[in-house]
Amino acid sequence: MNKMDRPKIKICYVASADITIRFLLLSQLKFLQNNGYDISVICSYGKWVKNLEVQGIKVKAIKIKRKMSPFFDLITLWQLFLYFKKEKFDIINTFTPKPGLLGQLAAKLAGAPIILNTIFGFYFYEGTPYLKRKFFIFIEKIAAKCSDSIFFRNIEDFNTAKKEKIGNNALNKYVSDGINILKFDPKRFSQEFMQEKKKKLGLNLELPVIGIVARLVQEKGYFELFEAFEKVLLKFPDVLLLAVGPADNQKKDSIDISIVKGLGIKNNIIFLGERTDVDEIYALMDIFVLPSWREGFSHSIMEASAMAKPSIASDIRGCRGAIEPGITGLLVPPKDSPKLAEAIIYLLSNPEKAKEMGRLARKKAEREFDERQVFQKTEEEYKRLIKEKLR
Repeated sequence: MNKMDRPKIKICYVASADITIRFLLLSQLKFLQNNGYDISVICSYGKWVKNLEVQGIKVKAIKIKRKMSPFFDLITLWQLFLYFKKEKFDIINTFTPKPGLLGQLAAKLAGAPIILNTIFGFYFYEGTPYLKRKFFIFIEKIAAKCSDSIFFRNIEDFNTAKKEKIGNNALNKYVSDGINILKFDPKRFSQEFMQEKKKKLGLNLELPVIGIVARLVQEKGYFELFEAFEKVLLKFPDVLLLAVGPADNQKKDSIDISIVKGLGIKNNIIFLGERTDVDEIYALMDIFVLPSWREGFSHSIMEASAMAKPSIASDIRGCRGAIEPGITGLLVPPKDSPKLAEAIIYLLSNPEKAKEMGRLARKKAEREFDERQVFQKTEEEYKRLIKEKLR
């Protein structure tokens, strides 16, 4: 059998939500497709499934709840097992904690030859209560028993896994994380384009813009941002806040945007919801903020950096790895609205310093955040395992 006649290697990616596939993994899936792999995905059904299918991605909709739900999770496990048995994938790669557990268990039971998990971030973080932390570590250890390899997008998670004995050190691989630095490039957008975009969104062309790109949940630090923004407006009453991100009603800390009606910021904040033109929205920002409590490795900070924007973020795992404090942005303590306000006011008061941080942030993105490096490292590990287990 010559090379052209060989059947394609079948790879299945498993994630909880279609939005994860669409916005975090699609470029990687396209890369693998272009390199000759047969690609399928499993995720809960959502509005992005049709979009994925139009782009040539085979999608199997299986509902995977984010929250622990023993009875429902057993049903999901069984559905995954049956599908894996039927399709006989060569490689099954899971993403995010719940699929990492259920997907890998089902893959192991179905006899999948190569099983991998990609960790964007652990559910436990600084400040997680002791018993809750131990529970999530226990879950990760169970999942890791099924893994032929574990990819880590964050060096701190990689080191945490080593410390907590999650997985086998020889099988754990730090592959870093990245974004499309060709798409997120300020050179793509002229001054005329940005002015026209501001007009379409109803923004005053002359006013400074602060932006956040994150799901509308409390753990992204929205309440702290609202409190800080009230203080910012005392000094800069004309500044605007753009909030880009979908509602997440499945999460118990989901935010109702009507909350701002009772605050003094309602006339200076615009909620843009979920957007597919987020690269264009970054172009309108002067400062990017992400006062999150928990992150894997922040794609939004990487995107903002690539768009030459200075970032202000929480000094937590997943944010601090994306920012060089005082050089490409500022770090503030999590859940500390006064310090957040202080950082925003500092950059608004020093626009030349902010612009220089943005310039250096773009350099950092070019050097460290190019997704093509991640794709290559991932495929190299796939090839190693294929040679070891399939050939």
